[in-house]
Amino acid sequence: MTVRTRIAPSPTGDPHVGTAYIALFNLCFARQHGGQFILRIEDTDRVRSTPESEKMILDSLRWLGLEWDEGPDVGGPHGPYRQSERGEIYAQYAQQLLDAGHAFKCYRTAEELDALRESRKEAGLQLAFKPSDLALDDAEVTRREQESWPYVVRMNVPSEGVCVVKDMLRGTIEVDWAQVDAQVLLKSDGMPTYHLANVVDDHLMGITHVLRGEEWINSAPKHQLLYEYFGWEMPELCHMPLLRNPDKSKLSKRKNPTSINYYRRMGFLPQAVTNYLGRMGWSMPDEREKFSLSDMMEEFDIQRVSLGGPVFDLEKLTWLNGVYIREDLDDDALLNALREWAFNEAYVKQILPQVRPRVETLSQVMPLAGHFFSGLPELSEDDFNSVKVEKEELVKLLQFLVWRLEAVPAWNKEALLEEVKSLAAHFELKMKVFLAPVFIAITGSASSTSVMDAMAILGSDVTRARLRSAMDVLGGVSKKQAKRFEKEYRDL
Repeated sequence: MTVRTRIAPSPTGDPHVGTAYIALFNLCFARQHGGQFILRIEDTDRVRSTPESEKMILDSLRWLGLEWDEGPDVGGPHGPYRQSERGEIYAQYAQQLLDAGHAFKCYRTAEELDALRESRKEAGLQLAFKPSDLALDDAEVTRREQESWPYVVRMNVPSEGVCVVKDMLRGTIEVDWAQVDAQVLLKSDGMPTYHLANVVDDHLMGITHVLRGEEWINSAPKHQLLYEYFGWEMPELCHMPLLRNPDKSKLSKRKNPTSINYYRRMGFLPQAVTNYLGRMGWSMPDEREKFSLSDMMEEFDIQRVSLGGPVFDLEKLTWLNGVYIREDLDDDALLNALREWAFNEAYVKQILPQVRPRVETLSQVMPLAGHFFSGLPELSEDDFNSVKVEKEELVKLLQFLVWRLEAVPAWNKEALLEEVKSLAAHFELKMKVFLAPVFIAITGSASSTSVMDAMAILGSDVTRARLRSAMDVLGGVSKKQAKRFEKEYRDL
């Protein structure tokens, strides 16, 4: 048997370090067994998926040194490797489940589902929907079908008993079927959900081992049941521990920079980031902290993975990056790294239009454009003295902007400007007044290049990190303030 593993990221935003972490372990497992590693794109979310995000995923994984044997850009015998291009395949298998009685068409509306959830909650019942909970009488089903009501395809699941799932790290996992809902397999727009698409794709692409995050443990019974319905052999499952913030909460962009783009833009070396991700819950046999990707592939043993939630510590990563710079880069290599990092032609060409109209000598360029080539600005509370907004309102303004920017689907100046205009109207501030603290937070000064252009060029994670850093300088957000801010923000 040839070992085949895969990673299936969704192109719905910046490439996440968690994606790179899971990709790294899948790659090392495959290589350690002389197998193959496949990348496919899970782009069935038509609203949020973008080609730009897909390109960022591919670029960032390659930057880290992670290469795949098959994928949307390199091809392979099991394509297409974008799920959006495999719609007919999923429809065929969904129909197969319907014909066999393993799935059913559900005509329930969103309002009916909400009402059902509320009634079950009030009655103290399990919130998982079973086919019997969703059933309509035959006459109503016929009426809705004749009137062409939208429907989804859901899978039939047992109402009682226990599902036993085998895991490479955790041994036997038992999940009560009462907790498993009649999962949607095919959405009303004809696109599959993760559950159907990944089971079908893993089978058709010959995936033998599925290494994924532990958040998918509760979905394993649904997947195992689908394999049984289709009569297919299920890949071996391995649920990896989730990356954690230092406070042990799940790694999230609200507490830590999570985009690979952030670490690339901040000047981290790819080999240091890959090395650090390899230390997340795993260790070399000799326990050394610094090792190459090829070292990890050669020594990899999945049983050395610890189930304790690995903490993604930015200070530790920064330390390791410094070790790489001092030990692995001579002057020529350091010069090349600097060129590739920020002084490359593509990046500098974005900046030149911002500085050319504002300088008279070349020596003025770096002071004016320094924020494009630095990390977090060194700020003090006094830097915001000129801002004509009260301190608490100022912190709230920055917090609201961070939250709005987290949801921007396409990171460009026009989209950012719309968000800023909307928030300025909410705070009843002129654009100049609203942008004054943003200008300081992003550029580190009260006079520099256009802040909107700077945000567009710096990218989403660096922009949000600088805004959060400015909030910390201003005293941060207390728990009491956070609750008040979140309530007001929800009402926007």
